[in-house]
This record gives sequence, C-alpha cells and structure tokens, in this order.
Amino acid sequence: MKYRHAFHAGNFADVHKHVALVALLQAMVRKDKGFLFLDTHAGRGAYDLASGAARRSEEAAAGVGRLLERAGAPTGEPEIDAYVEAITGFRRERHERHAYPGSPLLAARWLRAQDRAALVESEATEHVELRRELRDWPRIAVENGDGFARLPAWLPPIERRALVLIDPAYEDSRADFDHAAAAAVDALTRFPTCVVAIWYPVKLERDTTRWLDGLAAKVAPRPLLVSELWIHPRDSRVGLNGSGLAIVNPPYLLDERMRSWLPVLQRTLDPAGEGGCSVRLAGAAPG
Repeated sequence: MKYRHAFHAGNFADVHKHVALVALLQAMVRKDKGFLFLDTHAGRGAYDLASGAARRSEEAAAGVGRLLERAGAPTGEPEIDAYVEAITGFRRERHERHAYPGSPLLAARWLRAQDRAALVESEATEHVELRRELRDWPRIAVENGDGFARLPAWLPPIERRALVLIDPAYEDSRADFDHAAAAAVDALTRFPTCVVAIWYPVKLERDTTRWLDGLAAKVAPRPLLVSELWIHPRDSRVGLNGSGLAIVNPPYLLDERMRSWLPVLQRTLDPAGEGGCSVRLAGAAPG
C-alpha cells in the first residue's frame, strides 16, 4: 500500500517539521530580495484531521492537538506561536474546525509578491487535490512528477535565492535516504548557496548517525545543521522514535533560535519526558 500522509498529518514529526519550516521561511523573508520555495514531495496541501484516516491513527491528537490546546496562551517563542496562528487562521478562513495545512499551504502564507514556489507531487490523486487547493495562486507552480527528478529543472532560480524542502515518504527507507542525500548534493551543485532542508525519520541511532556523517561529508565544506526531536528512546522498536531535519546552508541565527524553541516544543509534545531534542552541527553527538 502506498504511503498516505492523511494517516500521519499533524503528528509530532509533522509539527517539528512545520515549525522548522516556519523558522526557515521567517529567515528567508527578512531580506527584501525574492526567493524560490521548492517542495519535492508536496502532498495534497491540506488535510482534515477529523477524517477517518486521521481518526484511526489518532496521531494528530498527540501532535498538533497538544499545541492547539494552549492556542490562547502563547509560548513566547515566535516560531511556535506563528505556526499555531497559521493553523488557527487557516481554519478561520475555511470555516473548518479540523483543517490542517501541509507544507505547501503553510509556505504560501509567507510568500510575498517577489517570491515563487514550485511544488512537486508524484501521486496523481494527491496532485489533483494540491492543484485545486492552489488554483488561485499564480506564483505557485504545481507539478505531477518525481520530485527528485524535477529538482534540476528549477535550479538555479532566477531569484538567486532558494529554500528546498526534501521530504520523501521513506517507504523504502534506505533508498529514500540515499535519494534525499543525492538530491541535496545535486541541488548544491547547481546552486551552491541554496538552503536545503531534508526531513528524515529517527528510528535506529546507528543508522541515523551513519547517514548524517555521510551527508556531512558530501555537502562539505558547507555547514549542516541537525535538528532532532524524539518522543521515544532513540533505539526503541516502536517504529518512529523521532523526527529529524538536516539543513544545509542554514540561515543566520537559525541554530540559535532553534536552541530556544525546540526544547519548548519537545516538552509540549512529550509531556511524559521520555524523549529529548538536539540542535547541533553534523558530527557532534545528540544532546
């Protein structure tokens, strides 16, 4: 069965990824010059957390649900609070209590007149929904295709600035890890200054460490910032222990800001305190 994000939308890994995406977008729009946002595995754009798929998994309740429970009480961390406001604003606009924006619609809220987006989705049904969601956004291109294969068509961008999000399904974990690393190297070869963010699952510590070490060597001498949040011990056999983001060419002060908001996010998503979080340059051990 093909991966369907509807079962996992709004879970703790989604929240980690999306708050980090908000932080990256906030950093990109600090400069007046436009940029291209390129999402290689865009999904359908929006999800219904009251759908049968979402209710069966109940993952959203333990993820974004925990943040929204305190929506009226700001955390004091601008990135988290902006993410919560984006969701509540999205729901108000649509008059849908359980609507949840995926990465494309979340990013669209930060795009300015001088910015563009290119969104690629391989699954035909997901692509149809994504195109419908963004039909009124002329500066956003939506493609049905292989995001890894389509990446070269968009880089280098005319804006000379780019944020690339690589977020495959990891159905075939080893192959997707290899493809994601290769795509990052390809993006940097074509456009050395682009910001590349790769989301990855944290399952077994040794496998994650090996892949990150290899990725750091491939993208060197560019900096590789690693942000991880886990809610189970890093080598437990539950399946998905944690969520990771490997960010090449991180924007100025992103690491400093992450060290402020990530522990707040982790405490909210992991009230039992069984997990942890870490922000580090590749090569350093997790905190």
